[in-house]
Amino acid sequence: MKKGQEYTGKVVRMDFPNKGIVEVQTEEGTETAAVKNALPGQTVRFGVNKKRGGKAEGRLKEVAEHAPCEDPENACPHMGQCGGCLYQGFPYTETLKVKEGQIKRLLGGYTDGAVYDGIIPSPVEDGYRNKMEYTFGDEIKDGPMTLGLHKRGSFYDIMTVADCRIADADFGRILEYTLQFFTQKGIPYYHRMRHTGILRHLLVRKAVKTGEILVALVAASGTVSADKHSSDASVPEVGTERNDVEKNSAVRLCGQQDQANGDKVQTENSGLTEEMLREWADGLRALTLTGSFAGILHIVNDNFADAVKCDRMEILYGQDCFMEELLGLRFRVSTFSFFQTNSLGAEKLYSLVRDYLMQEGVKGTVFDLYSGTGTIAQLLSPAAEQVIGVEIVEEAVEAAKENAALNGLTNCSFIAGDVLKVLDDVTEKPDYIILDPPRDGIHPKALKKILDYGVDSLVYISCKPTSLARDMEAISAAGYRIIRWGMVDMFPYTGNVEVVSLLSNTQSKKKESYITLDVEMADYYRIKNEGKNSTT
Repeated sequence: MKKGQEYTGKVVRMDFPNKGIVEVQTEEGTETAAVKNALPGQTVRFGVNKKRGGKAEGRLKEVAEHAPCEDPENACPHMGQCGGCLYQGFPYTETLKVKEGQIKRLLGGYTDGAVYDGIIPSPVEDGYRNKMEYTFGDEIKDGPMTLGLHKRGSFYDIMTVADCRIADADFGRILEYTLQFFTQKGIPYYHRMRHTGILRHLLVRKAVKTGEILVALVAASGTVSADKHSSDASVPEVGTERNDVEKNSAVRLCGQQDQANGDKVQTENSGLTEEMLREWADGLRALTLTGSFAGILHIVNDNFADAVKCDRMEILYGQDCFMEELLGLRFRVSTFSFFQTNSLGAEKLYSLVRDYLMQEGVKGTVFDLYSGTGTIAQLLSPAAEQVIGVEIVEEAVEAAKENAALNGLTNCSFIAGDVLKVLDDVTEKPDYIILDPPRDGIHPKALKKILDYGVDSLVYISCKPTSLARDMEAISAAGYRIIRWGMVDMFPYTGNVEVVSLLSNTQSKKKESYITLDVEMADYYRIKNEGKNSTT
């Protein structure tokens, strides 16, 4: 294959997360190219835009023929256009098979001899997202204002997605009303390059168990100053909504809330008057929804960077948080709190983590590193003497402390700071360690410090399996191996999946008898599964 040429071929497999491997018959024989977003079984036309070391990469031009299992007529109307889903039109069971194959190939020999628990499907396939970050903009240059998600691969184009299949149905009604309201009022959207205009983002969150909804309108004040300029403001960030699950993002909560100190957000220069904001909030409350509003907020963000930040906040209705429940525990969730975007799927994920640690007979001190709002720490606290969580986002740590108090848990403590630095100051020694790092995985220096503890067992939760595969090189070199693992599909129809691995320290004398038993059990499960597939 030659760079700049177009070819047609069939997608024979898909590598994580979204690289379709296309086979093409050329004069040199059968060649392959990696084409993003080309799905297994499809016949696609693509252009080769890169060739290095004999490996070709292509850009998808057209789906010439759909996969045999694909039903595009039964897919989301935004399929292939927005930057969210990947497998719309595929049967859900087929997407699970694709993801399972991807991760098995990715982890390779690291899982040899381990008990495999399979891939656990999400309890719900559609409408599972409990949080969306919508952006104001236009779909075409100088076109009418839109509110929704970035088009796939685009920094500028925003498409309205009121009937998104994976978001809660209430979100679409809130989106449509908000767009219609401010369009009629003539309030312009904020232009990310010119730094003009007002409306920036709409954040919507909803609790599955309580049905409580939290909405925040993010807008510029109209008086952006130079000292608000961020050093990364000129760097385009395509797909802001896709970044909302990053546990260690730079998002921060307002330093103060205007309602708390009696001040009012100054909107006279922006076109957004207090009366208009109250009218918008009243209109939201009049909508027919399945949930009910816990709070409606107005957030001022004058930062030049295209990221959701908060300079000042005004509560238009209710409060600045809502309540959610997971596995019998209650959690207070604020606008910027990290919380799994699939609540029912999170229960499956955390149950699997708890099962793995219960298998180890959890006791003593547990380190929950990259702990977020402390969900896992709180779930394990009844079985441990103490659980210490470490998280870099200060607002998440405060939420973890509040939630632990809310649930009456006294043996959980949380430290705000970078794991790399915090571990130098913690005097306690862990008996078990849970790792739930951000998408980029664990800093090599932090990983060394973690492994130097030499604990008997580790549980590694990965939302980006490529990072897990990379970290496994150092983890296995330190004497740990995966003895049990599984996946949880937290993000149906997208290219993402969570992987949970239980790792045992093979160099620990305490583990010798257990490891022998585990190998025997792994052989038992393998033989048992082979027996199920046998025709004899």
